[in-house]
Amino acid sequence: MKTAVDKVGPGKERAINARFHAMCGHYLFEPEFCNRAAGWEKGIVEKNVQDRRRQIWHDAINIRWESLEVLNIWLAERCQQAWKQLRHPQWPELSVEDALADERPRLMQVPKPFDGYIEKPVRVSPTSLVHLDRNRYSVPTEYAHQIVSLRSYPTYISVVADGAEIARHPRSFDRYQTFYDWRHYINLVERKPGSLRNGAPFLTMPEPMLRLQRHLLKQTGGDRVMVQVLAATPVHGLEAVLVAVELALESGRPSGDHVLNILARLKSPSQRPGDVVRTAITLKVEPLADVRRYERLRVTRNEEDGHVE
Repeated sequence: MKTAVDKVGPGKERAINARFHAMCGHYLFEPEFCNRAAGWEKGIVEKNVQDRRRQIWHDAINIRWESLEVLNIWLAERCQQAWKQLRHPQWPELSVEDALADERPRLMQVPKPFDGYIEKPVRVSPTSLVHLDRNRYSVPTEYAHQIVSLRSYPTYISVVADGAEIARHPRSFDRYQTFYDWRHYINLVERKPGSLRNGAPFLTMPEPMLRLQRHLLKQTGGDRVMVQVLAATPVHGLEAVLVAVELALESGRPSGDHVLNILARLKSPSQRPGDVVRTAITLKVEPLADVRRYERLRVTRNEEDGHVE
């Protein structure tokens, strides 16, 4: 496999892939390769795998799968069923499941799963996109024209720069698709608010923010006001901004100041009932609720009126 071997040498000599070599070190085993075109060296294993693979996939192609995750769960269940049926090649009286149950107590505990990915350096385009398998994925605009590390996982891709992840997208196996994260372009629209009107990345914003944008762009300078709302996302978080936008839309007259005001109130610490306010002032006499004191005030007022007369 290309994921394990970069170059095949004479005999059993192999140039091992760097990530495969790292996996061997993680799980503490030494790779051992067969000779080229010598399938009989592990014929029993390969024949059983080949037969079971054909049977399982023959059933799988007759079902319409809603997602890759559902298919993987079904495949795992079918493989576990196969363990119960297949006989062990060295101990025919045992199934593969019985042999695994006997061997499992002697296995070492794995501290954590291996972080398996395929990594390659890529250059970020002027439009802040990286290319993988004829698809394009966005990264923050401050990394345009720079070299970053693109890590491909089975279900998502991760873009790393300076040892930190700067972008993550679900991986697509289609072709000629572009996947934007509008938050990657906030720094750009802060400098050029006019690009917000026709910017393709901002068509992927959540529906409440699109409604607020349509309302604000009807006004003079609305693009700058919308940029202020977008700029609050890295500070307050997307969930808080969406709540503030929805509350502003419910009022009927949303504005940028209205959204920011709601955000400030949502983020401000509020005193809960029963909380004690601590001050440097010491209370010596506990106040009493005595309404009879008002009677003394009334009498004093009447006496003053009589003295004036």
